[in-house]
Amino acid sequence: MKELSELNLPEDVRYTDDHEWATASGDTLKIGVSDYAQDQMGDIVFVEMPEVGDTFEKGDEFGTLESVKAVSELYLPVGGEIVAINEALEDGPELINEDPYTNWIVEIKPSDPAEIDQLLSVDAYREILKG
Repeated sequence: MKELSELNLPEDVRYTDDHEWATASGDTLKIGVSDYAQDQMGDIVFVEMPEVGDTFEKGDEFGTLESVKAVSELYLPVGGEIVAINEALEDGPELINEDPYTNWIVEIKPSDPAEIDQLLSVDAYREILKG
């Protein structure tokens, strides 16, 4: 497992205390899991994702990651409608281990774009990890 100083924590994404991240892509947000989350899970072998068109509230479970160690639920950092899923993960879930920020899981059109402002900055997230 990586030391805190070894984690890739980009400055341009926002984080949740459940270890998801969100970044704006036009009027949508791409959502994935942090480097910390994928590192803790180990080798990811399966990603369960919602369907395009599904709608969720902030904090709702939207899927799961399965690794050789455990199954972990995924929670949406904002509410809205799923507009895309990363289909590459269906055949290559290990892509999340290779780069959890390039390999986002879902893209959502937020019902309230201001919700992203409630997410953690990289500094606040790093403080939680130090916890």
